[in-house]
Amino acid sequence: MNEDEPAGDLTGDRPAATRGGLNDQTQQRIGHQLRALYDTVLQQPVPDRFRDLIARLDDTPDPAGSE
Repeated sequence: MNEDEPAGDLTGDRPAATRGGLNDQTQQRIGHQLRALYDTVLQQPVPDRFRDLIARLDDTPDPAGSE
């Protein structure tokens, strides 16, 4: 490394694991686990209080008068 190169070179000359990043297998495993976690969250029903708030917002007249 010369003086013009920043420490922690991210130019792609070395594999991600040697640059301090995560290798492809680790990234895929994390991605799969995050998708599984968020899929379960998306399956949860919307709480009634949120539905009520959304309905109230829908019923509020637009202050700009665009309706």
